Amino acid sequence: MPAFHFILLALSLCFSSPISSVTGDHEIPHRNLADSICPLDFTVVRKFIFDSPRRPSFLDVPRKCQTLLQGIRLVRSNYLRVTGNFSLPPISSEVCLDVYQKLVNELVPWLDIRSTCAFDATLLSKSCNNISTRFQFEGLISKPELQEVNHLCNRSLDDDSSCTPCQGALYSIYQSYFIENASYCSGYPFIYAGALANREGPADSGTAKCLFSLDYTSTNANNWKKKAILCATPIGAAIGLIMTVMVIWFSWRRKQKWKRRHNSVTLNETDAGFGIETISGDSSSVMFTFEEIKKATKNFSRENIVGKGVYGNVYKGILEDGSEVALKRFKNCSAAGDATFAHEVEVIASINHVNLVPFRGYCTATVPVEGHQRIIVCDLMQNGSLYDHLFGSEVTKLSWPIRQKIAIGVARGLAYLHYGAQPAIIHRDVKASNILLDDTFEPKLADFGLAKFTPDDFSHMSTRVAGTLGYVAPEYALYGQLTERSDVYGFGVVLLELLSSKQAVISINDHHTLLLTDWAWSLVEEGRVFDVIDENVLELGPPEVMEKYVLLAILSCHSQLYARPTMDQIVRILETDIPKSANFSSSRSMSSACADDKHPCNCNE
Repeated sequence: MPAFHFILLALSLCFSSPISSVTGDHEIPHRNLADSICPLDFTVVRKFIFDSPRRPSFLDVPRKCQTLLQGIRLVRSNYLRVTGNFSLPPISSEVCLDVYQKLVNELVPWLDIRSTCAFDATLLSKSCNNISTRFQFEGLISKPELQEVNHLCNRSLDDDSSCTPCQGALYSIYQSYFIENASYCSGYPFIYAGALANREGPADSGTAKCLFSLDYTSTNANNWKKKAILCATPIGAAIGLIMTVMVIWFSWRRKQKWKRRHNSVTLNETDAGFGIETISGDSSSVMFTFEEIKKATKNFSRENIVGKGVYGNVYKGILEDGSEVALKRFKNCSAAGDATFAHEVEVIASINHVNLVPFRGYCTATVPVEGHQRIIVCDLMQNGSLYDHLFGSEVTKLSWPIRQKIAIGVARGLAYLHYGAQPAIIHRDVKASNILLDDTFEPKLADFGLAKFTPDDFSHMSTRVAGTLGYVAPEYALYGQLTERSDVYGFGVVLLELLSSKQAVISINDHHTLLLTDWAWSLVEEGRVFDVIDENVLELGPPEVMEKYVLLAILSCHSQLYARPTMDQIVRILETDIPKSANFSSSRSMSSACADDKHPCNCNE
């Protein structure tokens, strides 16, 4: 046996448990962290995040902040289990956040959870929806829903078969009672379930994994130490050699990567009126001056406003060459993020696809009265948005062939963003109003790659979730987990809107709303697939084709992200003339719904 294989075999035999970086005798005592004024027990979260052999790398800022947020929720769940209270005494909130900060800095010395992750100590003592205690929570939720939570969550949640039903019940409560409140309220159902509905409690590894996405469980440190002592002498030299080679190799790779990044884009910032002056690269985007923008929009005339949103207003404008454009003016900007903004814009400008809105240029400026400005310029789509035609004041009855064309075009655009663009782009805000239509009703995706530039600048650096109610995937809304399949969920909602002519959030009466996805799910589960389709749509396709579209939309909106197909799989399904068979069970376990002999969805990948 070659020497190298022998070394690997010895390593695998001696270190069958994951290697831990626990500091042993020199470790700071766990309980010493908890100041007497802070009632939270941070030893619970230490076990899952900081002392774990599988602890996160903390290289990705959004995931890092989301992990730390889930850690706070885990600790609060344990506090609720002991005291019956969600909220801390106001005098304790700042102290507890300071204790958590010290714990975080043991692992990541440079990280400030307040500035980097936007943690606010007052949220620990602030009530959500007037709920501060377990009794107030139980008084708000209906008795049948509480009974369902207790039934589905009062067991070991260590595997998907038990975890998924519990998550579904909690997500249903979130949609019914907390979805319209502040984002920090989204964790309340899970905090309650971990504390009071689950018999194992939040400190259990299965509960922490299922309800708080913390899967960094420690192994028995003592057993590992015994094995380490027995194995250290014969293979110590081999480990040292391997580690030395790996360090040299990774250092070389990192240096080469830095050189490529440094040479690819050079940004020169200036304090003059127009922000970014020069950007290297072969992008064809134009840097407009603020005066050019004002002239094109008639000084941002209200008559030129063609759209409004949380990020800012969209204006219609005419450039000096006579071309009509749409200009998006972001709200509440600062100059601090201009360099990164310009880089992102250059990346987006280099992307060209028939189903993406053509990008013309941008402007960054600091002016005396208006303050700092950040504006992007795109081609104007004369037919407006899909939302205008489906739900606007002058509703145009789009025929099925046009709706089908729109669905396929949107799917192609998203597939290109995910698999054709370099780097890959996750849209994050797929919705009807972000799908623009040209003169031939060819769909054009707008705002791709720019959802992160929210009014508070770079929401991906905080715990806030970008997106629109009804279109946001559950794992993104609850855990901040963002993948390409988050866009798939939004596409599924848009496809349901095209089929049903109903909005993503349906108003039942003055006090109740229903998500379009839940409405469609219930019909499909009852075997009423065709009841999802608006019967007034002209030129409907063959029944088997319409059924295929409904089932594909339903599957794309699956609550479990890995049960959803990818966008390239969706494109293949939509472009074929052969309807795909689908076998949907009433339990929402639909792994067979995406059947395709050559390109299976592989929902369990």
